[in-house]
This record gives sequence, C-alpha cells and structure tokens, in this order.
Amino acid sequence: MHKLFALLSLLLLFNPLTAQPAYQPQAGDILFQDLDCGPYCESIEKVTEGIDGADFSHMGILVMQEGQPYVYEAVSKGVLATPLTDFLKRNTNEAGQPKVMIGRLNTSYQKLIPEALKEAKGLLGNAYDDIYIDGDDRYYCSELIYEIFKRANKGQPLFKLAPMTYIDPDTQKTFPIWEDYFKERGVAVPEGVAGINPGLISRSPYLQIIYRYYQP
Repeated sequence: MHKLFALLSLLLLFNPLTAQPAYQPQAGDILFQDLDCGPYCESIEKVTEGIDGADFSHMGILVMQEGQPYVYEAVSKGVLATPLTDFLKRNTNEAGQPKVMIGRLNTSYQKLIPEALKEAKGLLGNAYDDIYIDGDDRYYCSELIYEIFKRANKGQPLFKLAPMTYIDPDTQKTFPIWEDYFKERGVAVPEGVAGINPGLISRSPYLQIIYRYYQP
C-alpha cells in the first residue's frame, strides 16, 4: 500500500504524458471518468455529452482520509471509498493515461464541500441504484454527487436534473441492451424521467475542469 501511494506521489509531481502542472488533490474535487465498460457505457456516452465533447460514464468525489486521497463513488457494490490510485488505473488509454478529468467547484461554492463530504460519508454502504430512479436510499454515480450537494445546499439542487433517455439517436428506438436490462428487473424503461449523468455535471457553470489526465 505504501508503495502505491509513493507511486501516486511521483505521478502527481510530474505527468510527462500531459505536460501539465502537477495535479494537487483537493477535498471536494470531482472526478469524471470514461469507463469503457462495453455496450452500457457506450450507450450512455452516445446520448450524453461531457465538457468539450468528452465521453464520461462514471464519476466520484475526492476526499482525504488519514492524509491520503480516496474517491467516494457509487458502483455496483454500492457507495464506497476507493483509493485514488485504484480509481485512476481502472481505465487507461493506449498511452497509459487514466481516462479521467478533474473538476473543481468555483470558489463561491467551495463552502458546500465540507458538508457534502460529510453527507457522502454517511451514505457509505448504501446500495447501488440499478434502476436509476431518484428519491430512494440507493444511488448511481452522478445521483450520489447530485444528492450530497443538494443536502449541503439546504435542499436546493446545485446541479440540475434533466430528462433521461435510453433511445438510440441513430435508430430512434430504445437501445436493446437497456430493454433487456430493465425487463430483467421487472420495471419499465424510465424514458424521460428526471435524472442526471456525469457529462451533464461536467458542463455545469459551477465548476471548472482543472486537470486532464488525458485528451479525448
């Protein structure tokens, strides 16, 4: 474990692949990730747009634990804390660059971060929201970020919801993979239901992309 954190420290001091100033992890930074998880991620990216046209299918928020960077995220196992090193190496491009961009809230909204992280910590262990419907105690990745900042902002959403779509823009029909997915769970495809996604949050006027591990 110590060797992994030492390696991370070296990567943060100098990134020869992107020739950027070193990324210095800061609690509350929001990480946007292109997961390349197959047809599911491809369909998400096809109907959502990230900042500057980037494809994002996952996200999390950075927290410092005992002086080390972790990412609170909602994955299939539920809401959990993942070492930043593991998050970054989850998916890389052919050049070995993590397919991750880092967003940071604008100064006037950073006051929300301590309470948002407190809320996120309280949700650790909650189940993953595999039907993508807001309003219960289960969370998908971007729903987690939406919810903790809404709570930190006294119930007022910081990030805006938008109608979700599972329709392939090329065929104007629901992606077959999503038809099968929701059928297996015994629920209707939540077409048009209000939700949120990583691409939408990455385009929020309340944050800036401050570091790019890769160029799409």
